[in-house]
Amino acid sequence: MRFMILIKADQKTEAGVLPSEALLTEMQKYNEELVKAGVLLAGEGLHPSSKGARVTFSGDRRTVIDGPFTEAKELIAGFWLLQVKSLDEAIEWVKRCPNPLDGESEIEIRQVFEAEDFGAEFTPELREAEQRLREQVAAQQ
Repeated sequence: MRFMILIKADQKTEAGVLPSEALLTEMQKYNEELVKAGVLLAGEGLHPSSKGARVTFSGDRRTVIDGPFTEAKELIAGFWLLQVKSLDEAIEWVKRCPNPLDGESEIEIRQVFEAEDFGAEFTPELREAEQRLREQVAAQQ
């Protein structure tokens, strides 16, 4: 099972305040634990929403909205992608994480859909096409 671990943003991350050397050191140690355990697939911090954009869809129409976006607590400051055996294991890993922000912070855990989650609608042809794309992506890295 794969889980996306989402670090929620706050006013400081949205203002572009970078983590301290102490926090970066703690996070590096935590990331090393994840790597040694073989569960880390990816993990990165994100720039504030002021450097981003959103694209909204309405039928065939696309609208681009430049950041920053309001409600910092609804935004993401960073993420990890973990491959573990269960939600409980993902929770245990997150509980070991250093507090990613000064003071109060929140980390959300969301399971990533796997091919078998889509049922019969995800036909053998679609599964093969998906597998080819994954192989192409892996070859590019």
